[in-house]
This record gives sequence, structure tokens and C-alpha cells, in this order.
Amino acid sequence: MEELEPLVARIRQRWPAVKICLRGDSGFCREKLMAWCEREGIDYLFGLAQNVRLKKQIEPEVAQAAERYQQTQKPARVFTEFLYATQDTWSRPRRVVAKAEHLDKGSNPRFVVTSLAAEQVEAQELYEKMYCARGECPENRIKEQQLDLFADRTSTGKMWSNQLRLYFSSITYVLLQTLRRLGLAGTELEKAQCGTIRLKLLKIGAQIRVTVRKVWVSLAEGYPYANLFASVLSNLDTRCIPS
Repeated sequence: MEELEPLVARIRQRWPAVKICLRGDSGFCREKLMAWCEREGIDYLFGLAQNVRLKKQIEPEVAQAAERYQQTQKPARVFTEFLYATQDTWSRPRRVVAKAEHLDKGSNPRFVVTSLAAEQVEAQELYEKMYCARGECPENRIKEQQLDLFADRTSTGKMWSNQLRLYFSSITYVLLQTLRRLGLAGTELEKAQCGTIRLKLLKIGAQIRVTVRKVWVSLAEGYPYANLFASVLSNLDTRCIPS
């Protein structure tokens, strides 16, 4: 709450008509936060920890998903929704969307609670396209920066030197994201992670020759992504350099 209030105020000051929707896992599913969102006109979509009452509520859908799995031997999902309130902690009933899923290892039910009405977004789309997308932004991007760009390398003894390393990593991510958006658009790497871009596009053996007027960079003839490299240069030339 202490972090959200000034952030929302700044966003609304800059974009008064913008619609805000908070997404998070079950750790954010708290009465205080949901009630605040409802008072402030902010939508939310949070994971909801399963319990006996919730599981009982979707028993028919769980059985239906299991039957589909038995017929096809492929993962099966059935979605449903209902109004739900905890016995003590919630101030009001809220819309809960449930996913009854059956996998190779058995039943895998999941629940989310939201302020979004069924008229705005139906249950399956709400779960698969809105809730599950929270992992893509920002969780997967944080992992990408940590694993591919060494954001977790904070092993010095002083805070500011560690912070400087994190700044370098963050700047590098912004540059690579710009390269992905502008240079790699329409290529086989347009959705590639930073590690793949580094490996296939940037880590190239080359010979450098410096003359009076030019610096020559000669790439190896055996470079397997020469055509991709040329496409990236062409994209950057077209989109980034004024005519």
C-alpha cells in the first residue's frame, strides 16, 4: 500500500484517464489491498490460494476435466466462475474464476479473484491471457536480466559498487530490448531472450584493422548467421537513422 499509493498518484497525474489493473499471485490477495483498489477505481487480478471450500465448489468441473483427459490422454481444462467470500477476512463476495485442469500427474486446480466483471472478460481469457501473462511481465524479464546479463553479480563489499553493476546490467537490458524491438523485428530472433541474442548475434569472432581514415571489422566467413546480421543492420538503418 505504501508503495502503490504514490505510484498510482503519479500515473494518474500524468495520464488521468488511464485504466490501471494490478496483477499478482496469491501473496497479494489481501482484503486491505482489494478494498483499497475498489475504493480507488483500480481493477485487480490476484491468485487465490485453494482450500477445501473452493475445491468442493468445482468438483463437477474437476470430474469433467478428468473425463476429457481419459478420452484424449492430453491435458484438459474446464473453466468456471462464481461469487466467493472468506468466512472472516473478506468484507464482501467477489468474482472468482476457477481452472479445473487434469494433467499426467493428476488434478491441478487453480483459482483467481478479480474485480473485472464477466461482461468485460470471460473466465478462460481472464485466466490464460491476463493472469498467466503476469509471468511474462515482469517475472521472466527479471530472470532474463539476472541469468543472461549478470544482474545478480553483486559480490563486492560496498553497496554502491553493487548498485553500479546493477545499473550497467539494466542499461544493457534496455539496449538489447531496443535491438530486439527495432533490429530483430521480422527475423527468427524477434522474440529471443537476451542470452540467445548475445550468443547468435553479438559473440562473433572478428579481425579489426585500423587505417588513417577507417576502422575495418572483418567477420569470419563461416559465421552461420550472416544473413540475420545483415537483416538487423538493414532494419536499424531503416528505422533508426534519419533520411
